Amino acid sequence: MEEKQKKTLIIIGIVLFVLMIITAVLLIINKNRNSSNGDNGSGNSIIPSGTTVELAYWGLWEPTSVMQPIIDEFEDKYPNIKIQYSQSTFTNYESRLYTRLQQASSSNDPAPDIFRIHNSWVPKYYSYLSPLPASIMTTAEYAENFYNTVVDDFTAKDGNIYAIPWEIDGLMVYYNKALLAEVGAQKPPEDWDSFFELAQKLTKKDASGRITQSGLAIGTSRNIRHSAEILSFFLLQEGVNVIDETRTKVSLNTPKAQAVFNTYTNFARGDTAVWSPTLKTDLEMFFSGKLAMMIGPSWRTFDIIEAAPTIEFDTSPLPQLKANEEKIYYATYWGDAVSKNAVNTDAAWTFVKFLAEKEQQMSLYSNASQIRAFGEPYSLVELNGELLGKTYVSAIAEMAPYMKSWQKGDEMSVNAAIDEAITDIIENDMDVSAALKKAEEAINAKIGVTNK
Repeated sequence: MEEKQKKTLIIIGIVLFVLMIITAVLLIINKNRNSSNGDNGSGNSIIPSGTTVELAYWGLWEPTSVMQPIIDEFEDKYPNIKIQYSQSTFTNYESRLYTRLQQASSSNDPAPDIFRIHNSWVPKYYSYLSPLPASIMTTAEYAENFYNTVVDDFTAKDGNIYAIPWEIDGLMVYYNKALLAEVGAQKPPEDWDSFFELAQKLTKKDASGRITQSGLAIGTSRNIRHSAEILSFFLLQEGVNVIDETRTKVSLNTPKAQAVFNTYTNFARGDTAVWSPTLKTDLEMFFSGKLAMMIGPSWRTFDIIEAAPTIEFDTSPLPQLKANEEKIYYATYWGDAVSKNAVNTDAAWTFVKFLAEKEQQMSLYSNASQIRAFGEPYSLVELNGELLGKTYVSAIAEMAPYMKSWQKGDEMSVNAAIDEAITDIIENDMDVSAALKKAEEAINAKIGVTNK
């Protein structure tokens, strides 16, 4: 019995010893994992324990009063990540940001870790950006959370996602309620044929044929603020494949594109014209009550309220072509991206994801609504219903599931070339083919370099 007891005790001892070794190994592995993830015991698993990371964040329209409460919540959750927020001015923002990122890629010059980019900029910027890690958000989660246009716009040609949407926005119709009421209309029609008929009814001319009241600002570029985007919307509606898969070459001088440019410019030509190159800008005309309808993104609302507070207006979705089986609207919005040279890219992406979560989006919208008519339209699909029925932004919610855009890259250069082509056709009587050949060559020369 003593021999058996000894053997039993030895076996038990060996088992306990092995279990102790396994436990110790597991503890070491877990400790190393937590150390590499930065777990400091307070839920922060982003950076090494005992260190603090400071991230510079460039925003655009939101002052500190809107952003700081959300930043404070994040820093409470992640006490060793500090966000240094600054509101950038929009003037020359794109050129300043791009220059900083270029310099930071080859030197120690300071650049923001987190910043705002437009949905059309990815081909130009992605080589300077950190891709969204799957550990922060998988591609499947991203596609489930956000609209189809967001997935397309913020996915670069290498297949990686490079921004999380700050909002969703797009072109919509602004209309003067009083002017529409004069012809018995409550809101703009949903199809282009009826829409144009209404625009003609709302257009008034003097004895010499000069337009004194316009039904719709369309057909030119110099006096329409979003002309290139409106033209891009026309191209998408007609199914024109504007840019190739490499994002370095556009095709504008094609029969389909020529027809689109002719259609657009015809709105400002001939006896049926509803607009003219000689008129003041669309905004000025709308402010003065002499323009019934114009097209622009949601933030033009703030311009109208400030400049013409007595005008009663609202917004509606863009009209559609009856021949199209699916609705198509034009997306123009912003997202937050992370520099590939950020102090800590995982920490930066964690903050960007935090901003896009439901609670934070609703808080940001509420905070911004204290200083203007409304906050940034929610980018999360699950919050779409929160915008439906709300003045000014309901149209965005209606259009968001069907929005599209195209990745211009160097948006300013592309838009400038499109605008010049419109002016060449409508004001300089240039042949549409010659105008588009000129625009195509200018665009490709630019994006062939910037969109590599």
